[in-house]
Amino acid sequence: MEKILVTSALPYANGPVHIGHLAGAYLPADIYVRFNRLMKNDVIYICGTDEHGVPITIRADEEKITPKEVVDKYHEMIKKSFDAAGLSFDNFSRTTKPHHYELSQRFFKNLLENGYIDTDTEKQLYCPDNGKFLPDRYIEGICPNCGYDKARGDECPKCGKWLEATSLIEPRSKLCPGGLILKDTKHWYLRLDKMQGKIEAWIKEKKWKDNVKNFIMGWLKEGLKKRPITRDLNWGVPLPIDDKDASGKVMYVWFDAPIGYISSTIEWAQKIGKPDKWKDYWFDKNTKLVHFIGKDNIPFHAIVWPAILMGQKESYILPSEIPANEHLTIEGEKISTSRGNMIYIEEVVDNFGQDYLRYYLAVNSPETRDTDFSWKNFQSTINTELINVFGNLINRVVNFVYNRFDKKVPIFYENRLTGYDEDILDLIKTTIRKVKSSYSEFRVRDVTKLLFNLAKSCNQYFQDNEPWKMIEVDKERVSTVLNICFRVLKALIILYYPIIPGASKKLFSIVSKDDIESIDLSKLEDIDNFEGFIVDKPEIPFKKVEDNQINRLLDILNKRINKIDNIMSENKSELSEENKTNIDFIDIQDFSKLDIRVGTVLEAKEVENSNKLIEMKVDIGSEIRTIIGGLKEYYKPSELINRKVIVLVNLKPRKLMGKTSEGMVLAAKIDGELKLLTVEGIRNGAKIS
Repeated sequence: MEKILVTSALPYANGPVHIGHLAGAYLPADIYVRFNRLMKNDVIYICGTDEHGVPITIRADEEKITPKEVVDKYHEMIKKSFDAAGLSFDNFSRTTKPHHYELSQRFFKNLLENGYIDTDTEKQLYCPDNGKFLPDRYIEGICPNCGYDKARGDECPKCGKWLEATSLIEPRSKLCPGGLILKDTKHWYLRLDKMQGKIEAWIKEKKWKDNVKNFIMGWLKEGLKKRPITRDLNWGVPLPIDDKDASGKVMYVWFDAPIGYISSTIEWAQKIGKPDKWKDYWFDKNTKLVHFIGKDNIPFHAIVWPAILMGQKESYILPSEIPANEHLTIEGEKISTSRGNMIYIEEVVDNFGQDYLRYYLAVNSPETRDTDFSWKNFQSTINTELINVFGNLINRVVNFVYNRFDKKVPIFYENRLTGYDEDILDLIKTTIRKVKSSYSEFRVRDVTKLLFNLAKSCNQYFQDNEPWKMIEVDKERVSTVLNICFRVLKALIILYYPIIPGASKKLFSIVSKDDIESIDLSKLEDIDNFEGFIVDKPEIPFKKVEDNQINRLLDILNKRINKIDNIMSENKSELSEENKTNIDFIDIQDFSKLDIRVGTVLEAKEVENSNKLIEMKVDIGSEIRTIIGGLKEYYKPSELINRKVIVLVNLKPRKLMGKTSEGMVLAAKIDGELKLLTVEGIRNGAKIS
């Protein structure tokens, strides 16, 4: 029996969750937990809401309420959505609870006393209008890494680079119309640079998914730098030190949030009346710690969080697995709450129940690549796989036994076995073995394929044996066929349970009088003959998804998008009018400083360990330049070769992922798509003026 502690990334309590969140870090975790409970492993599932940080204060400003009112509201809303999806947390806590504050402060003190925290006085952006240092999320500017013009003060949402607000080009804030200035302030830093050797040695031992390990190695190659733990803000965990400069400072949310995994486990132990029970997991080196996250959280869980744990006086366990998932898209486009392109969990559950949502997201789990949620594909998948294959198999097998074998699972005549019978019996055993392996390795999509194949094969087996004809001439043969079909049903119902627990519980009464959760899957290698079992005629919990249901939900989605697009269009129009009279004009002398030339892309390749960058060799007439740009999202390298492009030649060289970029190819953004500016019929090196 394994001891397993499972967590899902703590969702921010600043807004509702949608199916993209569910597909990334929550449903995969719940499926894994339910599987391990069937395996009779000692497993607990821990989560809670992350209730600090600037997104909370921004939401409070928008809704004109306090941060506490914000987190109270969205904690309940998020919990309700997760309940609707059937997530089976052992504890769902909050990071604003007193015991979480105490634990976070203890973590800070341990790091400080162990030499992993130091201080520095730095210049940060300050607003003279309101006399405050502005938190990074209130600041926007141009990303110094990829040039994106709406990078945040802590991170660029386009290239994923961690940033400091002071590194932004042309920083600005809506809260400071008079403009920002730089001012000295003292802060506390986590010395990640001191811990890089430990982190690298630890990661080398891990056999994680390629998308996780590649992401991490890219960060380590650049070299870890010290990271600020504190910020000037009045919402968060206060610093536990006696220092006049600590007044008005709180811990950065990235620091205290993962500590919430431990504080939530402590709360769980208290709730079950065993207050020290949490230590049996967090201090036992045999505990398997599994963090389910989205890919955006990989650096925090694979580098920063382990570093925090390593720096403690107590010997906490480190993450064993980080099965980070990629992203879910909606109708072929990125999920965007600001644009209205998202689907709420309750929208699906209220119309079709939790099992349909869970099944479809399992089939389309974004385990190694982005996958898409399409309402039409949802309809097709449910109707084809759950209803026409699995549901149809249950109907025809159960009804035949109910009507022709006096409601009893028929006798198995071993002496009448054919090669076809043996193939199906072998397929049952093979499927059980492979499904257990796939569940344990976080490959839920493979599970759905294996189970669909077993159900489809059994349907064909039933059809090929034609029991409705054969029963008149050879009842023993039909009896054996139906007995085997019932074994398939039992295997399918048990193995589907982690994915569709509600339906599986109801269907299990067809094949057993026990509760499905009493099954010990660790000992299940085959389905024993259970002839003579009295069959109850069940109500099959699957109903066809109709066109009118899907069309109505598509209409709701499109109206939501159109409504927000119209609002954005109006805002753009107003902004455009403002810009007409507020253009920041330059002199011709300023423009003449730019050396812009025509070039041809000779070579192009993806930059190793980067999700965004492409390295190009560009002929600008007088020489061949190496230029690196964030184009991977919009172009394949092969699409760039031989293109005539416009190049800013005299841009200061800069390092990107350890490579030097010697210029910039110019592009324009159209409806969210980046398009390279190109010319034809002009020689390389021609200067644009």
